Amino acid sequence: MILVDVERVAMSRPGRPLFADLSFTVSSGDRLGVVGLNGCGKSTLLAVLTGEVEPEAGVVRRGRDVRIAALAQRPELPAGRVLAAVEGHAEQAWEAAAVLDHLGMAALADADTGRLSGGQAKRVALARTLVADSDLLVLDEPTNHLDIDAIAWLEERLAAHRGGLVLVTHDRHLLDRVTTRVLELDRGKGYVHDGGYDVYLEGRAEREERAAAAESTRRILARKELAWLRRGAPARTRKPKARIEAATTIVESRAEPPARQGIPDLWFGTPRLGDKVVELHDVGYAHPGGPPLFEGVELLVDNRERLGLVGPNGAGKSTLLDLVAGRREPTTGTVVTGPTVRVGYYDQVGAALDPAQRVRDAVTGGHRQPDWQDAALLESFWFDTDAQWAPIGLLSGGERRRLQLLMVLAAKPNVLLLDEPTNDLDIDTLRVLEEFLDDWPGALVVVSHDRAFLERTVTDVVVMDGVARPGRRAGGYAAWETERRANRARGRATSAAPKPTPPPSSGRRAKAGTDQPAPGPRSPSTLRHLMKDADKEVVRLGKRRVALEQALAEKAGTADHTELTALGAELTEVLAALDAAEERWLALAEEAEDAAREGARHRR
Repeated sequence: MILVDVERVAMSRPGRPLFADLSFTVSSGDRLGVVGLNGCGKSTLLAVLTGEVEPEAGVVRRGRDVRIAALAQRPELPAGRVLAAVEGHAEQAWEAAAVLDHLGMAALADADTGRLSGGQAKRVALARTLVADSDLLVLDEPTNHLDIDAIAWLEERLAAHRGGLVLVTHDRHLLDRVTTRVLELDRGKGYVHDGGYDVYLEGRAEREERAAAAESTRRILARKELAWLRRGAPARTRKPKARIEAATTIVESRAEPPARQGIPDLWFGTPRLGDKVVELHDVGYAHPGGPPLFEGVELLVDNRERLGLVGPNGAGKSTLLDLVAGRREPTTGTVVTGPTVRVGYYDQVGAALDPAQRVRDAVTGGHRQPDWQDAALLESFWFDTDAQWAPIGLLSGGERRRLQLLMVLAAKPNVLLLDEPTNDLDIDTLRVLEEFLDDWPGALVVVSHDRAFLERTVTDVVVMDGVARPGRRAGGYAAWETERRANRARGRATSAAPKPTPPPSSGRRAKAGTDQPAPGPRSPSTLRHLMKDADKEVVRLGKRRVALEQALAEKAGTADHTELTALGAELTEVLAALDAAEERWLALAEEAEDAAREGARHRR
């Protein structure tokens, strides 16, 4: 079934076009990823698809009664409680609680939506979108502000979605594992690649190779034409000057450069970093009146450090980065900074930008004219001559984040702290940034949930899970993830093994209506695994219930009483199993909350 048909659509923004003559179709089962540089119009295209914005040219046809659920890049939430905001879109109340839990928002279910941070609001909006009964999901950067476990769950959720999906994301793992087609927006044109992220990369490389070959052929032919014109016939009395000038222009002109080029040695002039960088000794931090976020941190940052901070949201990663930067003082312990350290901090908010200020003035501070180094830096970050004179108010969200990153690097730091640097940056910018960091001579500490970025930039990780004392793990993200998988496998084997029945006093009270005592205390990882299994079972039984109800409706009024009886009996069994599965999930969620409170009490 065709969900959305886009025919020769065009959009622009003040000063330049975004895309033109764009045509494609999204049908049920399609998984379309949209990629392109910041500012190329990806978010605008999603708004056109959903009907939020009318195209300047072309036509968008939507299927009759097609239900679209959309996540905007900066969504707005209704007033009221978080859980109520999500339940209002859900078919069943239990699913709203389950999805909020997977997205790390269960603890804020009763919070006022007006008091949420930007990242928290984005997660609640994502939950609202996922639980809605939809034929087409349209998601703009859904992994922003999600931790690694939540992103892995989102992958499974999107893979199981039976309708269509249109997705803008910088997460290369998600793009590769979920999408079946990729729409590339490149300088006003659209290219559809039938396949995932790898096929898109191959198709783009082939296109660039063909363009390079065509340019080489064109220049050879132009040189031959120019030589023939200049030589001319002996009897010719007038030279064809117009043709000579045209051929000369072709030979001397340059082909359109690649969309992204590597960053040159921008670290030239970076101050030398001594052996002593940053040292944390027995460091802990607690918000006023609250329990400790972490305690006993011992960390020595080397002058060529490549360190990642990983763990779930709320574990204190950004807070620890603030301590390294000197923005906060530890509650306990000491932080010692070396005398040669010059910190550059790219945080989740970024420096405040004046919308009326021009890009070039933001880089120089507005107090002087840009020199050749400023110009080279701007060009390297893909702000060409026209863009340098543009007011910041005309930049897209991703372009503003790129400008903020540029401003941090322009200060020539020798210790670079990056807090979720992949949010709102396009894939090409991330790849070039990764290349830059490969040879950068300073120390790097990164907070990120982007698995591809971690794999390419860090050699060690500090694990902050909110349970154990934060500690360094050698081998980077891949080694940590391998360890986690092994632990999960051991947890599954332990939970599957027969266990003796504990005495009634050894565990929590069983749920009302049962005579069996609850199992003894289980680890947080085991509980998360059991909740995940229970969630899958509820979804499976819910789908079976819908199928049976539809079958009964179709058979209503027929004389086939035998089949009607069989369908009714199976529906009764499914409803009972569904009730039990929902009760099991709720019991596990309650046990997980108890375990979290008990862990916090022990840490205090």
